[in-house]
Amino acid sequence: MHEFNAIFTRVSKPARYTGGEWNSIVKNWKTTPIKIALCYPEIYEIGMSNLAIAILYDILNKQPDV
Repeated sequence: MHEFNAIFTRVSKPARYTGGEWNSIVKNWKTTPIKIALCYPEIYEIGMSNLAIAILYDILNKQPDV
């Protein structure tokens, strides 16, 4: 049994912590010269529903060096 199985029953929204959400863009961190982390001072669902974060995510991921 994986360690995660024991804690998932106590987590109300496990998707917050698993990553790999729909339409996410994955780039190679070793070959990408510019790395940016988008942060929002609220829970995941609020941050991801913020249109500004979605626009920034789209603009930045269209850049080949970011």
